[in-house]
Amino acid sequence: MSSLAFSILFIVFLAISVLLRLWLSSRQIRHVLQHRGAVPAEFAEKIPLEAHQKAADYTIAKTKFGLLGLFVSTVVLIGFTLLGGLQWLSHTIFDWAGPGMTYQIGLLVAFALISGLIDLPFDYYKQFVLEARFGFNKMTPKLFFTDMLKNTLLGAAIGLPLIWIVLMLMEKSGALWWFYAWLVWSAFQLLMMVLYPSVIAPIFNKFTPMTDDSLRERIEGLMKRVGFASKGLFVMDGSKRSAHGNAYFSGFGASKRIVFFDTLIARLAPNEIEAVLAHELGHFKLKHIVKRIVVMFAISLVFLALLGYLKQQVWFYTGLGVNPLLLDNLSNNNAMALILFMLVLPVFTFLLSPLNSITSRKHEFEADAFAAKHTNADDLIKALVKLYEDNASTLTPDPLHSTFYDSHPPATARIAKLTAQSVAIHG
Repeated sequence: MSSLAFSILFIVFLAISVLLRLWLSSRQIRHVLQHRGAVPAEFAEKIPLEAHQKAADYTIAKTKFGLLGLFVSTVVLIGFTLLGGLQWLSHTIFDWAGPGMTYQIGLLVAFALISGLIDLPFDYYKQFVLEARFGFNKMTPKLFFTDMLKNTLLGAAIGLPLIWIVLMLMEKSGALWWFYAWLVWSAFQLLMMVLYPSVIAPIFNKFTPMTDDSLRERIEGLMKRVGFASKGLFVMDGSKRSAHGNAYFSGFGASKRIVFFDTLIARLAPNEIEAVLAHELGHFKLKHIVKRIVVMFAISLVFLALLGYLKQQVWFYTGLGVNPLLLDNLSNNNAMALILFMLVLPVFTFLLSPLNSITSRKHEFEADAFAAKHTNADDLIKALVKLYEDNASTLTPDPLHSTFYDSHPPATARIAKLTAQSVAIHG
């Protein structure tokens, strides 16, 4: 393939993805606005109009903010690639460091820092303007920047050694470097699953053992019924950052632990909390987690093999605004290949997004059915309605937008299935 042909292909896919995103967002805004004036009939007695309108306004505000982010990210992407931003950055780092590993790591670090600085005002606005406008932000500016510093230091401590290993494999291990890199990446992911609950998560949040004896006994009874072993039940201080509520389990193997946001426990009744947890345990018992891990590993293997091919093609660089010949030889461009691949992969894979959403929604329905079998479906319905209201989740998303993006089914479809299951069970 010529560099011109690849440039044209990149521009075409970029234009398609941007136009499609704009169209889907406009549909979402229009559809939510059209249904803002009335609560859907099936929720009319459960959610007040004021809460429904707040959810509509919140959804529209987030969608419009997303459009701004789309515009900026597109400009930045073009600036880094076709307009020569990465070419300039690589020359700057190369002139300072010369050929070798210092240049390669320096280029990746510089790219990460620039990208982080570009994202910073958007993250700040989202937290302290958008989330605050709708009453969700509980974070202080001090905590915001403390989190950012922790993330940066943690990313450096974990990421730099991993980057060094991958770059060394790319340089030293021959044509099958991508397979060895995949083995390292997969081992790293599994290690993070083990370490995250007890080592990484406590850096950002406080986890305290559940002290409500009656709730703990209820949950332990559920775990015994479904055959789930956990290392502990914990309450997380999510309220110091956000008013949103959630429950999840994390970890792998013997490190599994169940975590409840304090906001969730404060809002839901014990039987509703049990039903929500039954849904989360359903994901585990139905092997959704294992299936997702297997798919993630398989996809990463395919993509790394593709990168193994692309990094040897001069048109891959020149078609994206970088002249690798100016960096002495292709072996000096491993870091550049990683950056370019990370930048353009979302452009070429965007049209596949619904496949992931469809699979995720299927798993959500299955986990709901599992919860209805092991707890009371009506309790899960009550819990979901409260969570939809508290999190300002719109009840009336645009169907096409939802199909393309949403990992969870629309509220109406989800509640309707649970209601049918409740009737089937209880008559």
